[in-house]
Amino acid sequence: MRRTQGGYSYQPLPQQAPGPSNASHDALEEENERMAEELKGKIGALKSLTIDIGNEVRYQDRLLRGIDEDMDRTGGFMSNTINRVVRLGKGGHRNYMCYMFLFVMAVFFVLYLILKLR
Repeated sequence: MRRTQGGYSYQPLPQQAPGPSNASHDALEEENERMAEELKGKIGALKSLTIDIGNEVRYQDRLLRGIDEDMDRTGGFMSNTINRVVRLGKGGHRNYMCYMFLFVMAVFFVLYLILKLR
């Protein structure tokens, strides 16, 4: 006789009178208990693993938020700097851009000489 419960089919164990098969019933119970203990251990391991994964996700989230805030600050700093350079270039003193270019070239040349002579 096959029964269906919740969409799953199962075959019930035949009910036997107590007697010589009582030992096999005890063996089944012991095996069932052993398997239940193994299942408890596996469930505990999975629980600790999911807790560790949750902690790691929270840590990574904090790290990424910090990086995002740093990038926002850096982007603001860079845009302010670029605006200042553009304002400097648009001003009436075009020589400033030439002086700045020559200064940067001189710094790079000095650094090149220092590194070359090491």
